[in-house]
Amino acid sequence: MAYLISNIPYFKVWVRKEFTHNHRKYQGEYIHALACSITSIPDRCLSFQVIFTGCEDEKNRLENPHGGAMWARMPITALVADEPLDTYPPPIQTHLAQPWDCSARNFEVIKFDRTSSSPWLCKIDGEFYTGKYIFTVDYTGSEIADDPAQHKQSHVIRLTSGPWNGCIVALPNNRVRVTSPAMWVTGKGAPDFVPSQWTHSAEEHDSYMDWETTFNNLYADNKKK
Repeated sequence: MAYLISNIPYFKVWVRKEFTHNHRKYQGEYIHALACSITSIPDRCLSFQVIFTGCEDEKNRLENPHGGAMWARMPITALVADEPLDTYPPPIQTHLAQPWDCSARNFEVIKFDRTSSSPWLCKIDGEFYTGKYIFTVDYTGSEIADDPAQHKQSHVIRLTSGPWNGCIVALPNNRVRVTSPAMWVTGKGAPDFVPSQWTHSAEEHDSYMDWETTFNNLYADNKKK
């Protein structure tokens, strides 16, 4: 379990250069980097530690000022995947890239084995687009994160279609659908789900007031005296 910052399966990105200059200039320019870790701060979107490679300045590759420089807490909206694109996507607004902010400083990063290969369907601004799954973030240690009615995971995904093709997003379960033709038929329409407001606990049952029931384990003497 990480607190505040954690390693991730790193991936190559282009960073919107205006994010490195307080949005005062460089709009429409990009710097190449590796995204190597994430930070989770409540009420903010996921942010990334990036290491700049300087490869965008091939003419001055041995003298470029960016290679090896680092930047902490780069917002998810600053990143565009380093993949073949016809054109760079327009900036994506934060509430579309990550509809729910991080809910705790305590979190875990995991890459689900059964969901990593096939495309995902991602609902953004009312429309469905395809995406490539990267990893998942789950949160704990706060009232919001541990409330069964409010808990959200963040599935970090590279969009592969639509106007934001190439952008990195972090979507909860109710904004994605996983495809895997060999394992299941991808459903259509909204599942008949209602968020649970229940917690499930063994020790709240009245039987725990009876010590003979509570300690009725494999070696207990079940003979009543």
